[in-house]
Amino acid sequence: MLYLLAEWLGFEGALNLVRYQTFRFGATLMTALIFGLIIGPRFINMLRVRQGKGQPIREDGPQSHLAKRGTPTMGGLMILIALTFALLLWMDLRSPFVWACLAVTIGFGFIGFLDDYDKVSKNSHAGLSGKVRLLFEFIVAGIASYLIVSQISTNLYVPFFSDVEIPLGPFYYVFAAFVIVGAGNAVNLTDGLDGLAIMPVIIAAGTFALIAYLVGRVDYSEYLGIPHVEGAGELAVFAAAIMGAGLAFLWFNAPPAAVFMGDTGSLALGGALGAIAVASHHEVVLAIVGGLFVLEAVSVIVQVFWFKRTGRRVFRMAPIHHHFEQLGWSESKVVIRFWIIAIILAMIGLSTLKLR
Repeated sequence: MLYLLAEWLGFEGALNLVRYQTFRFGATLMTALIFGLIIGPRFINMLRVRQGKGQPIREDGPQSHLAKRGTPTMGGLMILIALTFALLLWMDLRSPFVWACLAVTIGFGFIGFLDDYDKVSKNSHAGLSGKVRLLFEFIVAGIASYLIVSQISTNLYVPFFSDVEIPLGPFYYVFAAFVIVGAGNAVNLTDGLDGLAIMPVIIAAGTFALIAYLVGRVDYSEYLGIPHVEGAGELAVFAAAIMGAGLAFLWFNAPPAAVFMGDTGSLALGGALGAIAVASHHEVVLAIVGGLFVLEAVSVIVQVFWFKRTGRRVFRMAPIHHHFEQLGWSESKVVIRFWIIAIILAMIGLSTLKLR
C-alpha cells in the first residue's frame, strides 16, 4: 500500500526509499516483528481462555512433554496476522508472485486451523482426516501453482550447473503443487519441540529472500548463471514478513513455550517456503536449504514403511527429533543442534548460487 502511495506522490524526498526492495525488506521485517510482539500477550491469553486444556499431549510421547499440558495452540494465527499486516503495508500490491504466495500461506493456515480446532474441541490427536487435508492442500497449491507458473517458464533448473534445465512442460504444474504441499507437511512434522520449527523457517526465509532478490535482478542473475525471473525480487519482501513474524512468535515460543504454533502456523509457513521456491525457480535448492525438514519427513516415511513390513522400528520414535529425545538428549540440546544443522544447510544452499 505504501509503495503505491509513494509512487503516486512521485517518490519525493524520503519516500524515495520505498522504491527500493532492500529498504522495504527491512521495513517489513521490523513491522511484522514489532506488531507480533505487541499483539502476542493478549492473543496468547485469549487462546488460553478459549482453549482451556490447550493442545492435547500424546501419552505415548516423551514423558517430559506431559509438563506442557495446558499450553495453548493455534499460535500460528499470530504469525499470519503480523505477516499479512506487514506485507500489505509494504509490498507492491501489483505483484502476482506475492499474492500467489500469500494465498498459499492463508489457505494452508486455514486448513491447519481446521485441524487444530478439531483436535482442541475434541481433545484428540486425530484432527482432520489425512486424505481430506491433503485434498484441500493440493487444491490450494494447484491454484497457486497455476498463478505462479503462468508468469515463469516450465523448466526445472539444476543447481551447481550453469544453464542446465529440464523441460517439464505441463507436468511442471503438478511438480510445483507437490513442492508446495511437501514443504508444508515437512515443516508440520518438524514442529514438535519448543522453537524447533520456527527458527529453521526463519533461516530458510532469510536464505530465499537473498535468492529471490538475486533472481529478480538481471545483472546479478546473469553474473551468477541463475535463472532470471522478472518481478521475483518482491518475494524478498514476503520472506522478510515471514522472518519478522517468526521472530515475534519465537519470543513467546522459546522454551518453555507460552504458545504452540500448531498446524495453523507450520502448514502455512512450510507452504509459503514452497511457493517462494517455485516462484524463484529454486525448487531443488529448497530441498537443500530445508534439508532439516526433509530429514524429519523422511524419518516418518521410513519408520512407517519399515514397521509395516517388519513390525520393527528404525528409530525409537519418529519424527527424528523424538528419537534423540529418547536417546537421552535434552529438548534444548536437540533444538539448538538442529538449528546449527539448519544454518549449515542454508550456507550450502547459498553456495549453489556461485558453484556452477
